[in-house]
Amino acid sequence: MEDHAGSLDHSDTSGPPGPTLARALGAWDGASLTIGAVIGTGIFLTAGDVARALPHPALVLTAWLVGGLLVLAGALSYAEMGAMFPRAGGLYHFLREAWGPLPGFLYGWTCLLVIMTGGIAAIAVGFGEYLGALVPVFSSQATWFAVGAWRVSGAQGAALIAIAGLTAANHFGVREGAGIQNLFTLAKLAAIGALVVGGLVVAPAAHVSWSAPLPANPWSLAAPFGVALIATLWTYDGWYAVTFSAGEMRSPQHDLPRGLLLGVVVVVLAYALLNLVYLRALGVATLSGTTRAAEGAARALFGDGAARAMTAAVAVSAFGCLAATILYSSRVYQPMAADGVFFPSVARIHPHWRTPAAALWLQSGWAAVLALTGSYTQLFTYVTFGGVLFHVAAGLALFRLRATRPDAPRPYRAWGWPWVPSLFVMGMALLTLNTLQSAPRESLLGLLAIAAGGPAYAAWRRSARVPAPKS
Repeated sequence: MEDHAGSLDHSDTSGPPGPTLARALGAWDGASLTIGAVIGTGIFLTAGDVARALPHPALVLTAWLVGGLLVLAGALSYAEMGAMFPRAGGLYHFLREAWGPLPGFLYGWTCLLVIMTGGIAAIAVGFGEYLGALVPVFSSQATWFAVGAWRVSGAQGAALIAIAGLTAANHFGVREGAGIQNLFTLAKLAAIGALVVGGLVVAPAAHVSWSAPLPANPWSLAAPFGVALIATLWTYDGWYAVTFSAGEMRSPQHDLPRGLLLGVVVVVLAYALLNLVYLRALGVATLSGTTRAAEGAARALFGDGAARAMTAAVAVSAFGCLAATILYSSRVYQPMAADGVFFPSVARIHPHWRTPAAALWLQSGWAAVLALTGSYTQLFTYVTFGGVLFHVAAGLALFRLRATRPDAPRPYRAWGWPWVPSLFVMGMALLTLNTLQSAPRESLLGLLAIAAGGPAYAAWRRSARVPAPKS
């Protein structure tokens, strides 16, 4: 790692010599990680939000495709920086190399505070709720134990078991962790493929009026299209996952761009085809009123048995998404610690398993606390604004790096420069403004939570400069 100005160093870790992360992942693992991190429960649940904002079948599909194009533009941008800095950490390095160590730290700080840990908690509890629909002991209505007003439900119990089990699997090697998430990625793609193929072959269960008239004033669609686009972009979240695991790819300069772009393209196609099936099964009016689109579509097309099978498929999808998220998100804290701005113990790589074991357990421990308290929902609302803001800064990082390091090695260059990266930055900026307008209080509190990392950063910087006592 270079200091803020100097030659690039593509080593796996910074800091003292020692065990390094194992470079064991290929392009397929990168694509699988991307797919697994994105497809969780969102696409099975949020399609109704898009249809409610845009009650026209053509506009619904357009919103999903436009969201996918923005994500693809981001993937093309991040692929260049990921190939430039093939180390574990993703956006931490993009922000640090372009804007300095403090922005990189604040991103990692916010990831640990809630962006990643809150996401893990939410996915894990969501998995528990779907599992509880099949196994009543894990139901959110089942109480495992209670102390006063505080209770632990079956869904929370399932979340804790899933978090602990997947963290242990990742502790014992990146290939073990990747193997589990690859398996569940294949399983969720098989379930989606079955619903898509079946849903497109059978006769539609609802009338879809593709030629329905649009509003006479097209500008009246701007606000609802923005609302719909936000819903699609949150459902696409996680598309940047593989950049966090660049330090564990065998040939990151080549496999990272391939895996990232292939994964994003597969997700965009899957989302578009699933929404086409939802429309054929339910129609816009019914789709806009449902919160479980996949189950509703399966029931309308194939009956109650298929709907129950889809419930199981969503549980599998959530578990696979949890596996992917635990794997990639834990990689941001180790380089922070190696740079001297986090707990020193987190910088260590396990000497035998060659995984960031301390980072894994720290992240999952806090995620488990959030899952037990249920506070992740509120915290996640608070950092929504900041999370999008980091994407704006990371997108602009590509422009800054092109300007300040024009001769730096770039094994991959973003296609469509500068228009495609500009599209991504503008899309994220508009999303930031929309979030600030729609939730000003939460946005301000989120910024305060991020700013709280400033004193922590200063404290770690001071402690890193203090010489070790002589023996």
